[in-house]
This record gives sequence, structure tokens and C-alpha cells, in this order.
Amino acid sequence: MSALLTDLYQLSMLQAYLDEGMEQTAVFELFVRKLPRRRNFLIAAGLDQALEFLETLHFSEDEIAWVEQQGGFSKQLLDSLRRFRFTGDVHAVPEGTVFFPNEPVLRVTAPLPQAQLVESRLLNLVHFQTVIASKAVRSVLAAPGKQLVDFGMRRAHGAEAALLAARAAYLAGFSGTATAQAGMQFDIPVFGTMAHSFIQAHRNERNAFEAFARARCQNVVLLIDTYDTEAAARKVVEIAPQLALEGIPIKGVRLDSGDLAAHAFAVRAILDQGGLRDTTIFSSGNLDEDRVHALMRAGAPIDGFGIGTALDTSSDAPFLDAVYKLQEYAGGPRRKRSEGKATWPGCKQVFRNYDAEGRMAFDTVALDIEAQPGERLLNPVMLAGHRIAADQLAEARRRTAAQVALLPGELRLLEPASLAYRVDISSALRELTRALDAENV
Repeated sequence: MSALLTDLYQLSMLQAYLDEGMEQTAVFELFVRKLPRRRNFLIAAGLDQALEFLETLHFSEDEIAWVEQQGGFSKQLLDSLRRFRFTGDVHAVPEGTVFFPNEPVLRVTAPLPQAQLVESRLLNLVHFQTVIASKAVRSVLAAPGKQLVDFGMRRAHGAEAALLAARAAYLAGFSGTATAQAGMQFDIPVFGTMAHSFIQAHRNERNAFEAFARARCQNVVLLIDTYDTEAAARKVVEIAPQLALEGIPIKGVRLDSGDLAAHAFAVRAILDQGGLRDTTIFSSGNLDEDRVHALMRAGAPIDGFGIGTALDTSSDAPFLDAVYKLQEYAGGPRRKRSEGKATWPGCKQVFRNYDAEGRMAFDTVALDIEAQPGERLLNPVMLAGHRIAADQLAEARRRTAAQVALLPGELRLLEPASLAYRVDISSALRELTRALDAENV
């Protein structure tokens, strides 16, 4: 990805920092100010892509030529861009970690120009996958043990969004994706059935079912709601014996429209009466966690769900109030005091504490140098521009499941909890804030 995938003001600030000789060490932290209305927690995601970006960041000659054409940038700056590499340190919470507002999930310690330039792309990467993972885990909670597949590529906001949404959903506990490239790129299981157009292209529905089954004999899942859902289910029963003689089992059927619960009950009865008790029912069609939860509560005999638009756009909460702020420069704490956007100064750590049953009880945001009880969530992942810790996606997926299981029960519900998770600010951090404010009256 181009080094110019950034805001122009980052380059303008680099010019000014260079003019002033401001290249001492800075500490920036990435955090979320508040939760969306229907979120009780968030899932950290996107760290792997963030570290890859930092490791490979450089300016090409074509990019430098474009910067020069904009005017106002010195030869000294252009030369510095030719040498530009990220040489700093990064601390972060591991992907799949549950976190809450005002808790830094990523900390960059680097010369000020480097730490500044990477702001836009780091937010872009971490914010998006965190949004999607935090949406996807709600469907996992709504349908425990069910197969969940990302169906959202065609309505995702661009190619990168589609790929990273598939990754984030899998990290959050989805079974896989329908997006082929995501399967290849991230080693995610891929799933697919058929489109209505395949049925319509054939002379009749039965012919379409038989042709598809023979073409995809190891994974036959038939879409049965193009015309008449229950009539199609009976056709599936009719063709099953001949296909079985050919060694082709009908693995499942898919419902994509109408009253999914009513159709599922009717189809399940038809399949069972026809001897296809092992044939599963998979549903799709504008689903989200609320519709899935309603189907589960109704006892609908559905074995899996394809979730598309609502997932890949995080339709009810498409963004987070995520920010990347300067907290320390040249060894001194820094604090933003803007109304409604004030920050806690200094290089910080998050300490997590658990109750007697092992569930999350409360977190403390404190200065990194403090000795606090609890588990330290931010750990070194990059030193001097080189990655030192590399999670596999499968490991992050297991971590998500383990973390969510440790949440207090009310926080795992789809509706807002009556009491938000407790996040304390340490007394030393509060005192530093008061002292810093007193200096800047």
C-alpha cells in the first residue's frame, strides 16, 4: 500500500517538524473514547496488518515526485522521505482481546516525525477490523454452536474492506467466509452454495439441482427458495436416492427469503420424512444478530447462517470514536484538553483484574511505570521497527472465544448492560493530569 495513503497534513507537519528540528521521541496511543450505543465491549483486531504496514513503510520515487509537485515542500523533506523508515517500538494488546473506552490498545514510541506520519493508516487498519470483529462476535453470541459464514463481500465498501471484514469475522468466531481470496490470503475456511440465477438458467428446478449436485458432488448445498420453497424441498427428496447411488450426498439446503422460521420448520419436516435427516438447513437473506437471535428463540431448525451486508458494514454501528493521540514528547507528558475530547497524559498501561470465579471484574488505566495489581494488557510487539511477536489468526480466534467467555454475563447480551464495565483511572495518573493542567493555565 502506498505511503501516500495518509492525510496531507501529516506531510505538512513533517515539514514543520523538520524545520524546527523536532525529532525527539514521542509516544502516541490509539484508543476509543466511548462505546457505540449497542456495544458492551469491543474486540481488538487489525494488529497484524498494522505491524506489516510499519515494517514495510517507505516512499517510492514516484510518490516523492508527486509530493514535490504539490509545492511548498523543501528539498530537505524530499530527501528525508527517500530515507524514511519506521524505527520505533510498538506495544499493543493481542488481537482478540476484549477492551473498553479510554484503554490504549496500541502504543507507538518513535521519533516524532515517524510516530506522526503513521497515524492515519494505523487508525484506518485497527479501527475497521475492530468495528467488524465487535459486530461479528454479537452473532456468535446470538447463535452459539451454529455455523456462521461471512456473506458480505458484494456490499462491503471496497475490496480491502471485504477481505479484512472476512478476517475480522473469522477472528471473532465465524466459521468462515464466502470470499475466495480471503480464504487464500488468510487461510480461512470458505463456503459457497449457488445463486438464484443458476436455477433460473435451467429449464426447470429439478434439472438445476441435479446438474449442480453432479458438478459439486463433494459439497452439495441447494438453494430452494427461487420459486416455491416447500415444493423445492420435495424435489430434493425425490432426487436424493439417485444421487446417493452415484455417491453424491445432499449436504444441505439454503433458505434466503420469506418467513425463515416457518419455512425452516416445514422444510425440516419434508426432509426428515424423506429420509434426509442429516441434510442441514442454512439460512441467509439480510440477516443480522437480532434476526438470528429471534430465529434461535423461535427454535427454528436452522443449522447455520450467512450474514452479509449487516456484518461487512457493521450497519448499526459503522464507526467507533477511535483516536491516536500524543501522550508524551521529549520525555515530558502531553495532554489534550479540548472540550469533550480531553486525554489522560503520559505513557500508559492497562491492568486487568478478575473476580474469584475468574471473570473480568475491572480494569485500571495507569502510568506504565506504576506497579498495579492485575494483568498487563499492552505488550511489546515491535522493537526498533522489527516485529518481535507474531500471532497466528487461529490463535487470535481462540483468544477471542476465551476472552468473551470471561466477560460478566450481562455484558454478553445483545442489549446494553444496565451497568457498564468498570474502568478505573489510577490516582498517580489523575495527579499527573492535575499537575500538567496547573502548568498550562
